Amino acid sequence: MDGKKIKLLIFWVVLLGSVYLLWPTFQWYQMSQEERTKAQQMKEKIAGKVLNLGLDLQGGIHLVLEIDDTKLEKGTNLVDALNRAIEIIRNRIDQFGVSEPLIAKQGEKWITVQLPGVKDPQAAIDLIGKTALLEFRLVDGTGAIEKIAAKAKELSIQLKDIYDENRKPKKEFVDLIPKGYEVLPGKEEGYFLVTSSAQITGAYLTDAKMKIGGQYGMPYVGIDFNNDGAKIFSAVTEANIERRLAIVLDGVVQSAPNIKSRIPDGHAIIEGNFTADEASGLAIILRAGALPAPVRIIENRIVGPSLGRDSIKSGLMACIIGILLVVGYMIFYYKFSGLIANMALLLNLVILLGLMSLFHATLTLPGIAGIILTVGMAVDANVLILERMREELRNGKTVRVAVDLGYEKAFSAILDGNLTTLIAAAFLFQFGTGPIKGFAVSLTLGLIVSMYTAVIVTHQIYDFWLTGRQLKELSI
Repeated sequence: MDGKKIKLLIFWVVLLGSVYLLWPTFQWYQMSQEERTKAQQMKEKIAGKVLNLGLDLQGGIHLVLEIDDTKLEKGTNLVDALNRAIEIIRNRIDQFGVSEPLIAKQGEKWITVQLPGVKDPQAAIDLIGKTALLEFRLVDGTGAIEKIAAKAKELSIQLKDIYDENRKPKKEFVDLIPKGYEVLPGKEEGYFLVTSSAQITGAYLTDAKMKIGGQYGMPYVGIDFNNDGAKIFSAVTEANIERRLAIVLDGVVQSAPNIKSRIPDGHAIIEGNFTADEASGLAIILRAGALPAPVRIIENRIVGPSLGRDSIKSGLMACIIGILLVVGYMIFYYKFSGLIANMALLLNLVILLGLMSLFHATLTLPGIAGIILTVGMAVDANVLILERMREELRNGKTVRVAVDLGYEKAFSAILDGNLTTLIAAAFLFQFGTGPIKGFAVSLTLGLIVSMYTAVIVTHQIYDFWLTGRQLKELSI
């Protein structure tokens, strides 16, 4: 197989491959919202191959989180804690089922989170913001909590007010709270007197799943400990039969069941009058692990889908108008040769969008800007080639020689122009965040594709057209 046939084979593989990659996207956006939801729930293949739209195009939620560095354990590096928090938040969101989320470090202790297409912002906020520190603590069984409650009632205060700002008992309660214990609120109501330190924590968990059954057929969370955790849990339950063991999540007692026997297999359950969604969310959080310190939301912005539709409409209109003007100019100025350049231009868009689907890229407004810019770069390459052809024809070269020399002599200028832009795009991707990265990705892919279509594909078209013909003039 000679070089021309190999190039032709590559051309058809690239073209048909791009159409194949774009077909699921075309199908997806022809579906109704109900059909899309069903496809995602059933995990159909089409849902995983769609070119996703970014936050600015389909709406969603934008959050900026700040890690509370005052709550970090002594000796913990803030940078390491921030990186760990990002990974934990990413794991939670991945299990939550958000397509193409953006989670990135911003500054010294902030995290930017963008969740395109999120329909329940509050559920996402609850999922992301929980520290998820799971602890198992023994409950005092001496009746001291009743005496503490009576004293609080006598002083006309609530149990949550028996501590000062440093979490130390007020003087009226110092003698009532046993050493090594503290009062924590319950999830539903009431307060519990539990040990100040945990008998075992969620650090030993290997799995957590939402299940149905439990007490009164309600949803609950089943958890499994690793081997070390199972041994600790077995020892704790064996030594404290008939005592209550409080299950504490972020300082709130979810439930406090009685220990009826030793539990040697490392399995336990968390009950707390959960709904199915609450139990599922809790299981996700526990599987992903606890954040190294609490995070607070300092910016919460919801982008409505109507803004996204307007952005898509404006972006598409800009693309269409820009492409039509370029196509019209190329045909007007370069005639038949301009038509060949336009064919490469349209092929450039098909291949570019196909590659973005292949790499699961997210299309954003800056991404659309990058695509429009690559259209300009592709036209620029064709202009360089065509002007070189004109020059060679003016110098008396034949059409065949002028075409070949046009590509040969224009190549260095095209390569230099695209290479310098690629270097700039690489720096944008490395040091930029969010929309800047999206712009850099679409620009990089577009430049690579435009080099292929402008230098190789159009040359192939001329080769095919000139084969067997002895032309004296070229429409250029």
